[in-house]
Amino acid sequence: MLEVTLSSFSYAETEILKDVSFALQKGEHLAVLGESGCGKSTLLHIIYGLLHVEHGSLTWDSKPLLGPRHNLVPGEPFMKLVAQELNVMPFTTVAENLATHLSRLNEKDDASRVSELLEVVDLVEHAGRKVKDLSGGQKQRVALAKALAKEPELLLLDEPFSHIDSFRKNKLRRVLFNYLKEKNIACITATHDSEEALAFSDKLLVLHRGKTAAYGNPEEVYTSLSSPYLAGFFGEINSIPAGVLSKELHILLPHQLKLSSKETKLKGEVIKNYFKGNHYLIQLKSEYGSLFFESAEKLPLGSKVYLTRQN
Repeated sequence: MLEVTLSSFSYAETEILKDVSFALQKGEHLAVLGESGCGKSTLLHIIYGLLHVEHGSLTWDSKPLLGPRHNLVPGEPFMKLVAQELNVMPFTTVAENLATHLSRLNEKDDASRVSELLEVVDLVEHAGRKVKDLSGGQKQRVALAKALAKEPELLLLDEPFSHIDSFRKNKLRRVLFNYLKEKNIACITATHDSEEALAFSDKLLVLHRGKTAAYGNPEEVYTSLSSPYLAGFFGEINSIPAGVLSKELHILLPHQLKLSSKETKLKGEVIKNYFKGNHYLIQLKSEYGSLFFESAEKLPLGSKVYLTRQN
């Protein structure tokens, strides 16, 4: 099990992380969600052992992770980091890139392992191509496969799908995260993608200015969005003042509002219909600013409507 407790971490005099703590069991997936500059990459680099921690502690199976001042080569042997700066060899083939991390003691076993990894990252047809000739997304998949070659106990992924097109990304995420579960490999992913974080993680950590804004399983985090910052990761925000729906301020997502057949305090004029495939996202102009809700049908521009909260 990984246990992380960071009281504070700074670059020079600039504090990057403060009061961040969590635990991760083997085989679990933690998604770290947050805006650019909130400390996601720094957190991964600390865990991997690239940065020294003065105020905090990290352990794996109750053994301290002591960082770069105690290890001649930074990084722990049981974990792998796939950073945004990809660690690939451009002038060798995809298959050769993967094979460099294998034992080279049994040619048949190595070939089988390379084939397995190529399947996981969907690069079978590119096995013989030199990495320099691949697209950015394909190079990212090579880096993923290389990190998996020796089957680490903990995999750290920093925006691992940022260069991969949506069509291939959806399949790759399913295959990769299922593979990690099958192999009981723990994983921490730093991401901007809230859909990915909700769908594939066991735990979700949201960082805001280096501090923990929310932590728990995805369902807990999603159903208890307490600020515009948190809600903003999951869609347009409706900030409903106290006294409109209840005595409290409400931060609601579009799917949490619906049309009302009766007059309510929450009303507005339709100013835009956004087609979303299986529904429309409707934007209203109201005395509380813009309001957003979902509708099965397109609504006439300029029409006046009333809203209520979904049950």
